[in-house]
Amino acid sequence: MNHVFNIGALAAAALIACTPALAAQAAAPSAKQAVVSPQAGKALNVLADEYYDALARFDPVSASESGDNRFIDQIGMTISPTERTKQFARYKAFQKRLHAIKRNQLNARDQTSYDILDYELATALRFEPFPEHLLPLNQMDSMPVTLANYASGQGAQPLTTTQDYRAYASRLAQLGPWIDQAIANMREGIKRGIVHPRPVMVSALPQFKQLVAASPETSIYYTPVTNFPGGFSDADKRALTKLYGATIGGKLNPALNRLATFIDKEYLPATRTSTGWNALPNGAAWYQVRVASQTTTDLTPEAIHEIGLKEVARIQGEYGRTGPKMGYNGPAAGLPAWVAQQPKFKPFKTEQEVIDVYRKLDAQLRTKLPSMFNLMPKSPLDLRLEPELSRATASDHYTPPAVDGTRPGVFWSVVNDPTQYGSTGMVTLFLHEGQPGHHFHIALVQELGLPNFRKFGGNNAFTEGWALYAETLGKDMGLFDKPEDYFGHLNDEMLRAARLVVDTGIHTKGWTREQAITYFSDTLGYSEADSRAQIERYMIWPGQALGYKIGALKITELRRRAEAALGPKFDLRAFHDIVLGEGTLPLSLLEAKVDRWIVKSK
Repeated sequence: MNHVFNIGALAAAALIACTPALAAQAAAPSAKQAVVSPQAGKALNVLADEYYDALARFDPVSASESGDNRFIDQIGMTISPTERTKQFARYKAFQKRLHAIKRNQLNARDQTSYDILDYELATALRFEPFPEHLLPLNQMDSMPVTLANYASGQGAQPLTTTQDYRAYASRLAQLGPWIDQAIANMREGIKRGIVHPRPVMVSALPQFKQLVAASPETSIYYTPVTNFPGGFSDADKRALTKLYGATIGGKLNPALNRLATFIDKEYLPATRTSTGWNALPNGAAWYQVRVASQTTTDLTPEAIHEIGLKEVARIQGEYGRTGPKMGYNGPAAGLPAWVAQQPKFKPFKTEQEVIDVYRKLDAQLRTKLPSMFNLMPKSPLDLRLEPELSRATASDHYTPPAVDGTRPGVFWSVVNDPTQYGSTGMVTLFLHEGQPGHHFHIALVQELGLPNFRKFGGNNAFTEGWALYAETLGKDMGLFDKPEDYFGHLNDEMLRAARLVVDTGIHTKGWTREQAITYFSDTLGYSEADSRAQIERYMIWPGQALGYKIGALKITELRRRAEAALGPKFDLRAFHDIVLGEGTLPLSLLEAKVDRWIVKSK
């Protein structure tokens, strides 16, 4: 899900670094089992709710992105040094209270919550030494662009009632102070040598310039006023028009102008020429913390790099077998570049034609998935085009439904030029971003009756690992019978494998941006522009791209283990129940859970 995974405060706190101790503890919970204490369970649930509320209040935009609309009128100030210090103090207090609860007095479900919360808090505190707040925006995500994308009313910001309109206006009013804090942080970053590489900010600058409008009425943030719902009274329309005009003209536009000018005149000249995170002060340790949080493992960057190289070689072997079926007989590594040059794999003339293919695939999947899943979400899935503002830098992604049912899960397709939109990867993309990928996992999590911190939180390795594993189910469903569709699946797998190589290469092995771009173009057949966009993403989200393949490899490994152990007793639907049935887990907890199921099933 490139929902665009915000490595901000809420998301970082909800990421888990895993150690062997967790797996050992979870594998045999009965060994230390005492009499279950209702008081212990109540204490844990009170703590868990307070912890989640502290996260949601600290980062209400991430909360609303995850479907929690309680703080829809707030943006929070996660980048404030003062607020950041207070939040780490809260984490320490929560950790102390958690460790005062006797785990062996909890029932099995609460023990899982205990373990997840323990690791979330430990991981959040591992980020304390690293000044993430000094890098508050980039070309992939920033508060101004996020709120601009909400102006359509199609995203995580509802715009159907007058209350909704006032909530969005409240967020716009708070954006000015956020921008001023971001500028102050970036000036501090310049002093301390903690700045982004120049190319990513060159990519980001046009976004921020585009947000500056000549008048409130021409601002993208004014869009809700031009799209009033039919039921609004004339008095409400007048009042809201005045409110938006004053907020945008008097507060927001001047702040946006300050930001664009600052980035252009002050920040860009101070950006660094180096590429990797290890060039920053204490950058190697910083990157290792990110790797642990994004993969929920204790794998080293070096080990992940080697896994990536092996996966790239394996997939190129599959290219060698698939190419001739598509009419290609050259070197295996050249297959992606050849496919990219074939007009027959770019059949579209309009955006609507692209969406129509996805809708047809969606209908087809609805007939196939019941044979593979017992657990399926009740929330609907919608298919939409990415808003124009963010298309140039966005990737296809999924956003979760609102818990109150006001917004479905959405697969966002990014179509910049329909005539250049490749058809070979559409099946595997929809399996990942739509169903049974992100929608089956994330929408289902909201329906399992889990504590809020598990309902709205999560970790990257499980979330993206499940979605990448879900792509492989296309083979089980006969969706890759056409060699071009199987190639599309292989090419997406190759993307995730190559990410392991370039992310660790950039941030630990001294790879330059240009070296990484060349590797991507050679390995995936991408254009220079597409490779550049991918590499610049990894440059400013270190480690984020590692969770996909590491998570998928673990889930695939566990399925094979269960198939080998259970033989004819293996039930794929039951396996999927085990994987999805308790929401998002760190990989070691998932492994222990599957192992217990295998023993029980025998």
